[in-house]
Amino acid sequence: MAKDSNIVLNSDDQSHGTIQISPQVLEIIAGIAASEVDGVAKMHGSLASGVSELFGRQLDRRGVKLSNNDDQLAIDVDVYVQYGVSVPTIAAEIQNKVKQQVSVMTGLTPTEVNVHIRGIVADEKEQSIDQNDIFGLHSQEEKNDEED
Repeated sequence: MAKDSNIVLNSDDQSHGTIQISPQVLEIIAGIAASEVDGVAKMHGSLASGVSELFGRQLDRRGVKLSNNDDQLAIDVDVYVQYGVSVPTIAAEIQNKVKQQVSVMTGLTPTEVNVHIRGIVADEKEQSIDQNDIFGLHSQEEKNDEED
């Protein structure tokens, strides 16, 4: 989780005051950007984020950790990818998309975006139920014999 201290955005004209952004906002931006990449099945979350989602709270920053030390902004993204995708290609796309969105939306440029592939999610196969054999007691051979 990010530190509680806000990040001050640099602006050429600070005559109207400073602009601060919460680290959680950066985590949300990075999380949404990463989840929009084709091939990302879902974001990896902690137990706390899982419990929050059970109670109806959507956490778009789930799977994202931010560290900001000495003006070095590092973002760690934990994802599950879909089976069959090229992991290096997906990881590079996540890095590019997160850097781009954070830069466009805040003016900050992350020094690094580290992508951690936590797992692979296979597509669920649709199972059909035979109305005449809902418990699957008859073998396929017996069904073929009955049809003939």
